[in-house]
Amino acid sequence: MPPTAISVANVSKVYRLGSVGSTTLKEDLSRAWARLRGQPDPTLKVGSPHHDRQEGGVFWALDDVSFTVEQGEVLGIIGRNGAGKSTLLKILSRVTAPTRGEIRMRGRVASLLEVGTGFHPDLTGRENVFLNGAILGMRRAEIAAKFAEILAFSGVGEFIDTPVKRYSSGMYVRLAFAVAAHLDPEILILDEVLAVGDAEFQKKCLGKMQQSTREGRTILFVSHNLQAISTLTKNSVLLQDGKCVMYGKTDAVLAKYLSGNAPKLLTYLTNPSGKLPEVVGVRLTTSEPGNFHKQGNPLRLTFDIFTPRTIKGAAFSFKILNSHQQPVVHMCLFDSATPFCRQAGRFRLTCEIPNLRLYWGQYSVTTYLAEAEGGQHFQTLESVCHFEVVMHGKKRDWSWQPGDCQYLEEGAWSVASGVIPDHARSEIGVPIVGPAI
Repeated sequence: MPPTAISVANVSKVYRLGSVGSTTLKEDLSRAWARLRGQPDPTLKVGSPHHDRQEGGVFWALDDVSFTVEQGEVLGIIGRNGAGKSTLLKILSRVTAPTRGEIRMRGRVASLLEVGTGFHPDLTGRENVFLNGAILGMRRAEIAAKFAEILAFSGVGEFIDTPVKRYSSGMYVRLAFAVAAHLDPEILILDEVLAVGDAEFQKKCLGKMQQSTREGRTILFVSHNLQAISTLTKNSVLLQDGKCVMYGKTDAVLAKYLSGNAPKLLTYLTNPSGKLPEVVGVRLTTSEPGNFHKQGNPLRLTFDIFTPRTIKGAAFSFKILNSHQQPVVHMCLFDSATPFCRQAGRFRLTCEIPNLRLYWGQYSVTTYLAEAEGGQHFQTLESVCHFEVVMHGKKRDWSWQPGDCQYLEEGAWSVASGVIPDHARSEIGVPIVGPAI
């Protein structure tokens, strides 16, 4: 069994609300002395184990959080905004001390908590690389040996000798991640590193994190990108209101997180204008709560149409659009095949896709209502019922990368070995110059 790299036991962090100062000089001096010694604020009244998150003039950013991380493991940390994720990482990075509890960590720690963490704005990129390495306890020769890799990964190129205060946020985070990942820390702490940068950089980050774990490094990874969490981690922690509500297998933790989000039914509703036929309702039923749909599961779409008059040859269609507003699915229904709107009133159309094979990402629905080809166009309803396709639970030897494809096609594979016949070799473009190997 691998050794434990990180142990977090009953950690809490309490902040004082309102005024920073105390009522007496004695309390001010007591708090300053504790801060110099890296100890909790002795003037905070942390209350009983059973309390509200905000009571008695204090706020519990973290409340009795415990978990362990094995060496070489990637642990995901998820939760809504304000759940305590960033506070936990700051404590683990020794930016702030816990109010109570104990943390034990084995090895050097590098962290990337926000854009430009640990960088001095007036120093150049090159100088900041060596400064960060020195902070990690590395010798100059060790940093110099890694410098070419850091420069190539970051892509800042000719700007490496420019003060980093002139960098864009993307350049900042690319160089910061490259430094954190390449200077050989035993423990790497990352907070939303995939939230900045383009898709190519995010793909490089995911690949580097996977390589780091194969080399035995431990990674704590906070992200709202659930697909990245699913791809990179086996175990995760779910924080809610400062408490650890679940710690275990990532698939189960993600299911718990999704079940606590928005209602399962996505709905668009409007009152009919009464002037023209129109779509007055769209309902999307996803496989998971909170507007999430698990890839490969059935997806049901229901459309309510109101028409004040008969439509001669009604035509209805909808498209599913990706996050770039590109249509990736197009479904049609014609009156000639299935009669509807042949008299005034309301009609409900239901379409069920038995096995939605869209790749993971953000999607929305656009509808189109008209008469048959060459007839009148009534309405285009754009980008309603936004939902997200997720693929947690689907495993493969290589991770699911963003932008790899639009949807997953099923295919039947076969493998041949030995000598390939001459006619087959010529068909696939292999020159016939001797026996195939």
